[in-house]
Amino acid sequence: QVQLVESGGGLVQAGDSLRLTCAASGLTFESYTMAWFRQAPGKEREFVAMISSGGRSSSYADSVRGRFAISRDNTKNTVSLQMNTLTLEDTAVYYCAADRFGGWTRASTFYDLWGQGTQVTVSS
Repeated sequence: QVQLVESGGGLVQAGDSLRLTCAASGLTFESYTMAWFRQAPGKEREFVAMISSGGRSSSYADSVRGRFAISRDNTKNTVSLQMNTLTLEDTAVYYCAADRFGGWTRASTFYDLWGQGTQVTVSS
C-alpha cells in the first residue's frame, strides 16, 4: 500500500521550533521529488519547500526561506521539515507530497501522492 504519513505537528509558541517528518511506504522513494505544502484556514494550499530525489537540491517559498529546512533520508524513506522561528502566520495543516516523475515544480497539481496532513498551531 502506497502511503505518506506525516507526524510531528503540534501547538507551539511564536519563536519556537518544530520538526515534521513524513514516512513513505510502498513506493520507490529515492525516485520521487518530495515536497511540503500547507493550508491555513480559509486559504488555498501553498507550497512550502521541496527536495530533489537525491537530496542535493532544495527550494523554498519566500515566506519560509532561512527559517525552514527540508531534508530526506532515502535509507529510511523519510522526508523532514525543520521549522525554526515559527510565527503566527505559519499556523496551518502541513502536507507531505510526492512527485513520482521526479519533476521540479511548486505546483501542487504535479504531486500525485499526498499525506493526510499534520496540524501546526503557533500561538502568541
